[in-house]
Amino acid sequence: MLGAAGSNPVAPIFYYGVSSLLILLSNDDGIQSEGLHILKDDLSRFHDVWTVAPEKENSCISHAVTLQTPLRIRELDRRTFSTDGTPADSVLLGLKVILPHPPDLIIAGINKGPNMGQDVNYSGTVAAAKEGAFLGIPSLAVSLDARKDFRFDTAKDVVRQLIEKIGNFPLPRHVLLNVNVPNRPQPLRGFMMTRLGKRIYNGSIVERIDPRGGRYYWIGGDSDSFEPIRGTDFYAVSREYVSVTPLHWDTTHRVTIRKFKSIF
Repeated sequence: MLGAAGSNPVAPIFYYGVSSLLILLSNDDGIQSEGLHILKDDLSRFHDVWTVAPEKENSCISHAVTLQTPLRIRELDRRTFSTDGTPADSVLLGLKVILPHPPDLIIAGINKGPNMGQDVNYSGTVAAAKEGAFLGIPSLAVSLDARKDFRFDTAKDVVRQLIEKIGNFPLPRHVLLNVNVPNRPQPLRGFMMTRLGKRIYNGSIVERIDPRGGRYYWIGGDSDSFEPIRGTDFYAVSREYVSVTPLHWDTTHRVTIRKFKSIF
């Protein structure tokens, strides 16, 4: 199959003329998320879509994989399954247990909230797509830049456009596309290839007292502030472009290697 694990290192995920793809959907917002169901319903009109997602929200869980406890799978509907694991667990179970053969494409989303800049290190949505990319399957992480009043209709249109746009081009093996969509009605201004930007976190931790007098804490950090650097994901979305950022598992900082190579 096109893009399946173990295939050509630069296998394209889609060719014009291929009538249907096998697509695996997942997320970190949970199996009941509206964005997941809207995307499934839309893509199922054209493709063979399977959904495997956590049974509850797993936001900011990053790339956790469950090793110390057993995992269970629940079949909810035809080609729709929930797991009691993480987003990365869900993708692994989908690939190794549920799907009849490797998918052509994995899509994580549509996430309720952006995943730009440093967010990608915390995001379960990005981790689900990254797990697919680790295994050599073309993968997308799709997020909406909103905290409420989500324009899922815009995001699902963007996903379909992306599948068409990259259809004749190879996606390098182990690379995923992190996609952030402005929360605006169509038409948007277009697509922009970007690099990761820098979010400005407030770093707040809220201390409260429970009914028994004990202290407990809420970790803050949500912030819509960012550095307006041209060419970044924040820059693109703030100007109503869809940001498309290629990500890879190799986070080596090569400038430091060159700088310190002579002293080691």
